[in-house]
Amino acid sequence: MNNRRIQQHEQTRRQMILSGVSMAALPWLGRPGQAAVSVNPRFADNPFTLGVASGDPTSDGVVLWTRLAPQPLQGGGLPPENYPVRWELAEDEGFRKVVQSGTELAAAAMGHSVHVEVSGLRPDCWYWYRFHSGDAVSRTGRTRTMPAADVLPERLKFCFASCQHYETGLFTAYEHMAAENPDLVLHLGDYIYEYEGKDNRVRKHSGPEITTLEHYRNRYAQYRLDPQLQTMHALCPWLVVWDDHEFDNNCAGAISEERGVSESEYLLRRAKAYQAYYENMPLRRPAIPSGSDMLLYRTLDFGRLARFEMLDTRQYRSDQPNGDGLKPLTGAVLDPQTTMLGTQQEQWLLSELSSSKSTWNVLGQQEKMERVDRVPGADQKFSMDQWSGYEVARRRLLTALSERRISNPIVLTGDIHSNWVNDLLVDFDRPRDPVVATEFVCTSISSGGNGVQKATGHALLMSENPFVKFQNSERGYVSCEVTAKEWRSRYQVVEYVDRPGAPLVTRSTWAVEAGRAGAEQV
Repeated sequence: MNNRRIQQHEQTRRQMILSGVSMAALPWLGRPGQAAVSVNPRFADNPFTLGVASGDPTSDGVVLWTRLAPQPLQGGGLPPENYPVRWELAEDEGFRKVVQSGTELAAAAMGHSVHVEVSGLRPDCWYWYRFHSGDAVSRTGRTRTMPAADVLPERLKFCFASCQHYETGLFTAYEHMAAENPDLVLHLGDYIYEYEGKDNRVRKHSGPEITTLEHYRNRYAQYRLDPQLQTMHALCPWLVVWDDHEFDNNCAGAISEERGVSESEYLLRRAKAYQAYYENMPLRRPAIPSGSDMLLYRTLDFGRLARFEMLDTRQYRSDQPNGDGLKPLTGAVLDPQTTMLGTQQEQWLLSELSSSKSTWNVLGQQEKMERVDRVPGADQKFSMDQWSGYEVARRRLLTALSERRISNPIVLTGDIHSNWVNDLLVDFDRPRDPVVATEFVCTSISSGGNGVQKATGHALLMSENPFVKFQNSERGYVSCEVTAKEWRSRYQVVEYVDRPGAPLVTRSTWAVEAGRAGAEQV
């Protein structure tokens, strides 16, 4: 465990003790070896119901994931034993050229999930993988390594998405995304929703609002059973970060949005949510939760073409200023101590950006960085949950991007269930100042149900905010093609999600020329 992990672990331990939560009360903190090992497992039902996935690729390795769950909506359906799982990685889909293989334990303490960190692979190569346990074999997944650190690749094609509320729509967008055959997928949060099931929706969540570890495990299982989502995971590696609904709506640091919830109750629930998140995502060992803390921000390089900084804008932030909602820029909004990233993550980010040799520097994060006025006339109101509620921190980051001359900064954002293209300035009250970066915001996969091209108030929004270049309220994702000379983002939408079969529409395409901040419509 490195010094940062030790410090964060100790901080979390003290925080939970002071809040009245005993670390010994967290049953999943036991070692995998404490459970018996099932030597020759036999399964009455398929244990690989949740499919396979890969993630966090490097130039010589990648994480391979699966989770044993023959009864996925009943906590997985396995006794508290550890199960040996054999894995294979090959250069061909038929597994005639297996390059690596091994055995990992699917530990009961980790929800019978498996995280294989493969290394020693060739850079910029595609591979196929699968898992075996007992006489069961998983579906085949495909993954890839990143180009070598000193190589400038010709092209990168990736997609980014967020917000996939199971109840309010089908995941048709993933079916179209799979047809694009991207190198990578970035998921920017709200992978699940924590709410209790409701009748008369497209689909229904199983169970109540999720608060226990088994609740969270079952909810991930319900989402993972979706065939379009499962196929997209099996097609290429993913880079994932969370937002609020993986835990609890509008969560901020150690503060619940609900009155009457004590800090100890909140942190205990967060520990369960973070545990289930790790169990169900293709993440590396540094992300293993330590109590109610989980280290999720990290850097991934696609050769010298693009550096991805995956940010966590929930775990370390200050409480939403001025009581949340839409408010003017007063009070805690202007307090230099009000933070979105926390001091440590902010310092890490600036250090990583300053040391980058990449042509494009990409922030994968959750909350809209553009400052959008939501009311007409001289009065102004802004979202306190987005970066506009953390105005000093937002200016500090954008000032650093400008003064340190970070190469071609691009901000990728989710959360808001609508598409946006924004010019980012240090000071939006000085609209003639140079553009510092471009922000591409993706809509939801399904959250919000069927969308519309231009929602009520669209004209007002555009007139009040000259920095907004494009806005759209349909469902879908953003497909990006990146070269050393140009970044191009296509806004891919489906016109309905309440029934299958929605065709794909490219609603708008935007390009950023390398060395010249600001997006132009193609």
